[in-house]
Amino acid sequence: MMESASSRPGLADLILFLGRLLLSLIFLHEGWSLAADITATIDIFAKLGLSAPVALATIALQIGAGLSVATGFLTRLGALALALFCLATALLFHTNFASQNELLHFEKDLAIAGGMFVLAASDAGSISIDRLLRKRPGMHRWLRAALS
Repeated sequence: MMESASSRPGLADLILFLGRLLLSLIFLHEGWSLAADITATIDIFAKLGLSAPVALATIALQIGAGLSVATGFLTRLGALALALFCLATALLFHTNFASQNELLHFEKDLAIAGGMFVLAASDAGSISIDRLLRKRPGMHRWLRAALS
């Protein structure tokens, strides 16, 4: 069966796909890095006054939501979770504006949060699992709502 021109991904869809991959890369890399040396990760979190469950939740969030954004599966939910994570990180850990490095991290966290909020408000595009699932008949209402 031949595809119509309107069913093929356009330039905007390709750019959106690339943007999702680039936005998710930092979270996937950081999540895998934290998971790779879990003992050191838990020690670092303890020095920040955070418990081991918080360290594990952070790893799960970064990998899970990072994969969500990268693959375009429940994209809006993953993007919203990462946007809120970035805001929390900026406000809790990067507020020493006397340090140029801390200010830069604060600004980068805000910029990434902004990109994630834009993604959460828009759509994953045609190159996504969300789009494939939306085409399926007989989908549960809660899943259809989450994909919309």
